Amino acid sequence: MHPLKKAARIAGAIYASMVVTGPFSLIYVPSKLIVRGDATATASNILAHETMFRLAILADLIGSVIFICLAIALYKLLSGVNKTWAGLMVALVLVSAAVGFLNTLNNIAALTLFRGADFLAVFDKPQRDALAYLFVRLHSQGILINELFWGVWLFPFGLLVFRSGFLPRFIGVWLMINCFGYVILSVIALFFPAYYGAAFNWSQPVLFGELAIMLWLLVKGAKVKQSHEQLVAAA
Repeated sequence: MHPLKKAARIAGAIYASMVVTGPFSLIYVPSKLIVRGDATATASNILAHETMFRLAILADLIGSVIFICLAIALYKLLSGVNKTWAGLMVALVLVSAAVGFLNTLNNIAALTLFRGADFLAVFDKPQRDALAYLFVRLHSQGILINELFWGVWLFPFGLLVFRSGFLPRFIGVWLMINCFGYVILSVIALFFPAYYGAAFNWSQPVLFGELAIMLWLLVKGAKVKQSHEQLVAAA
């Protein structure tokens, strides 16, 4: 297999692995355990399904590690197009991963409070539950803030795809549009939180740019131009 096609397939496989960790920690577990506005019910759910909550924490950490690995794989694939833009892409991913690692501490703090360690005996249970729920909410807000970085790294990525010549130009444009989709969602979450759910639903076609490049890298790889000698040999 040509090195370029191999590098594209590796990047696609790493990208696809994020499909396992992301939805589990970001969608499935919160929908099962977190009761919006009810600290007591949330505490009961998390303590009754503590393993699931811990797995969500682990999935958050693994997801950030995978994101870094993806950036390195994409740098290897696209640095030949433009090293400056490829370096910017990696730098933005590293910032996003750092925000993700720090944000995971909120869920760890919440679990500690829900469990009620000895040094927390000065707080009664309703107080601990309320503080823990605050950390759960801070984790959710941290995700919404990180959406900004989930967006901005896609601009240099999309530009590199557009200029590469071995990946579809239309997906490059889609990724750059995807960038602004995430940025707008992050701004809406900060200033107009009541409209975030509706905005997220309406933006789905825009956000599928990442799915498109992931599937293309995984299935098609990269378009490799044959040299004159190879064409003669094939003829």
